Amino acid sequence: MKLAVFCGSRTGSDPVFAEEARRLGTVMAQQGVDLVFGGGHVGLMGTVADAVLAAGGRAYGVIPQHLQDRELAHQQLTELHVVANMHERKARMADLADGFVALPGGIGTLEEIFEAWTWAQLGFHQKPCALYNVKGFYDPLLAMVGAMQAQDFLKQEYIDMLVVEDQPRALLERLAGYQPPPEKWRRG
Repeated sequence: MKLAVFCGSRTGSDPVFAEEARRLGTVMAQQGVDLVFGGGHVGLMGTVADAVLAAGGRAYGVIPQHLQDRELAHQQLTELHVVANMHERKARMADLADGFVALPGGIGTLEEIFEAWTWAQLGFHQKPCALYNVKGFYDPLLAMVGAMQAQDFLKQEYIDMLVVEDQPRALLERLAGYQPPPEKWRRG
């Protein structure tokens, strides 16, 4: 299994974010789960990749040329794919990955996991999407998702397709056992 991990290019204000990124990367490698990520050596991206590699796992980076030119690419990866832009980056990561996880991060992290989740809801793929909810980081976002459902913009079955866990082994177990709901606009 290859898991795309979206996360911050910074480590955040609480050291627990980096600790949990390391922990997830280590558990992924121990369980034979490969990492697909944004290819950077900075922030939580670099932290999770370093942990995967240190534990003997494989890490596949996908980085736009623009960021490669700024010397942000991780240099010790199993493979590094350099692409033209962010659209190609997300498409390549989606092609490489069997599932998607968001660790704490900023607007790029949210954009990436929401796009993957939207694609799953629309039936463009049947891969699991997850939030690694470190220290309740995603609780406010989950409250907003609940508000979307309460106002009839989002059905519960599409909320239920999002895996939310705060422990790496439980997260990987739920991703491995994921069963997608029927696609949103199916014929018949």
